[in-house]
Amino acid sequence: MTDTFANHRTGLSDPGTRHFLIVPSDTADINPKPRALYCREAGTVVIRDEAGVDLPYTMNPGDQTIVRPVRVLATGTTGTYYGVV
Repeated sequence: MTDTFANHRTGLSDPGTRHFLIVPSDTADINPKPRALYCREAGTVVIRDEAGVDLPYTMNPGDQTIVRPVRVLATGTTGTYYGVV
């Protein structure tokens, strides 16, 4: 398949090139660190940022986070989320 954008650098506002299911964990960081989380099934996602601050976000299907999370905590998280890189 030809990729006409193969020689262009990807920025944070560009579409992602990979995605993966987020498995919430109270002990493990997300690897690789996503540019955003995409909500597949509504719920609350508790994310940790680079400063170690944990905050809950209520999300609906199609919503994306505005913070690049380091971790998605299992405690308090409901719904289904994908990481986008």
